[in-house]
Amino acid sequence: MSSVNEKHPKYNNQRNQELKELLAACALNDRSAFARLYQLTSPKLYGVVLHILNREATAQECLQDTYIKIWNNAESYRTHLAAPMTWMTTIARNQALDHLRRCQREVMESDGYSFIEQIDTQPLPLEFCSHSKEKTQLMACLDQLNENQRQMISLAYFRGLTHSELASRTNTPIGTVKTQIRRGLEQLRGCLET
Repeated sequence: MSSVNEKHPKYNNQRNQELKELLAACALNDRSAFARLYQLTSPKLYGVVLHILNREATAQECLQDTYIKIWNNAESYRTHLAAPMTWMTTIARNQALDHLRRCQREVMESDGYSFIEQIDTQPLPLEFCSHSKEKTQLMACLDQLNENQRQMISLAYFRGLTHSELASRTNTPIGTVKTQIRRGLEQLRGCLET
């Protein structure tokens, strides 16, 4: 739970500045700066990878890979392009998605064939939410979508799959995937605004 200070703009500016300085020091191979960077950012980045991977052991392994990549690429961080947490979160997210792709490839290669649709028994993040008016409204609006739109949106936004991954997983042309998602989101937006 974040403290009141963390919501204050001055605190965020100070934290951003500290993270920028730590990344700059990491680019110069400063191990103590890296340890401090890890201490400040690992809870958030762990949450990002755990959300995508849904398994603690896998998320911990992915987090380690994320920090190796951050250490090796610290000199490429550009302060004018992104905030430090944004840059590191992008690396964490990409590492987690790469891990998912790698695991899916390994399963398909070990089986000798691939399944068009795999059954995923993990609960959607939405199912962890409290029963609120917003959740009820969103679920009602999702139920109004056709099955293809609902599936594409759920896999894209709740599981983090890319358009290419969706096309491959559902054996659907990528243009159709993009159209289904776009139309589904338009319909959701209209439903949620009423």
